[in-house]
Amino acid sequence: FKQLLKTEENSWSLAELIHAVVLLTHYHSLASFTFGCGISPEIDCEGGHTFRPPSVSNYCICDITNGYHGVDEIHASPTGSVPSMESVCEVEALMEKMKQLQECRDEEEASQEEMATRFEREKRESMFVCSSEDEESAPTRDVSRHFEDTSYGYKDFSRHGMHVPTFRVQDYSWEDHGYSLVNRLYPDVGQLLDEKFHIAYNLTYNTMAMHKDVDTSMLRRAIWNYIHCMFGIRYDDYDYGEINQLLDRSFKVYIKTVVCTPEKTTKRMYDSFWRQFEHSEKVHVNLLLVEARMQAELLYALRAITRYMT
Repeated sequence: FKQLLKTEENSWSLAELIHAVVLLTHYHSLASFTFGCGISPEIDCEGGHTFRPPSVSNYCICDITNGYHGVDEIHASPTGSVPSMESVCEVEALMEKMKQLQECRDEEEASQEEMATRFEREKRESMFVCSSEDEESAPTRDVSRHFEDTSYGYKDFSRHGMHVPTFRVQDYSWEDHGYSLVNRLYPDVGQLLDEKFHIAYNLTYNTMAMHKDVDTSMLRRAIWNYIHCMFGIRYDDYDYGEINQLLDRSFKVYIKTVVCTPEKTTKRMYDSFWRQFEHSEKVHVNLLLVEARMQAELLYALRAITRYMT
């Protein structure tokens, strides 16, 4: 930032820097949504989408991932098939965990020391969440050709043997700091981003698979905070022990892949979590991933800009 903003003829203004940061974070997070939803490449790309007959019942955009060309594959996928007892039990078990966690919240609250310990444990464990399907990426998803440095790629935020300082939201948050900085230097965009974050975070049909009138706020917060946790961002008022209760391993693999290496997302990953949930509910998950990932990147960039200005 110092190099870009130094006082010279071709230097950037703070407003231009904020504009660039917003564009970059939006573009990065949009890649997660595109790959998470299985959206095909453009028609002029190898393996791109082609003309097909009108969609059939249960068809979802997710079913076009990796060269889907027929109806049979839809009915073979868990989300398009007859509910299995196992997947129905998964929904019931998840709802029971939510109920138990709410009761524990009402009865007692963990100490600040214990909550800090649980955060560090979850952050460390997120390092070891990785996909076994890394080699399965389709040729059309090879993004290495866009880089001069072929070793470029995602590296875990907290690597073994390294101490990485925790980013405490209480010290620099979007609501109290980032929003006002963006709105001051890039008028109206701060408001637009704030509305976008709130809509994604609060959006719900109050359903969980076949269940209606369900308060999903606990689950939505766990997903949002888990993504921020992967990037070392901590909320002092959140019990990170809830994440392991609500998000199973297959779901964590999907989240980390979509957020950190979206080009490696596969249909099997998509099918493997929340097997009895509607496609719309899974797409909502992708929306949460996009906005939480974007806000995490913005928080780091805006905090750095704030430090530069002061």
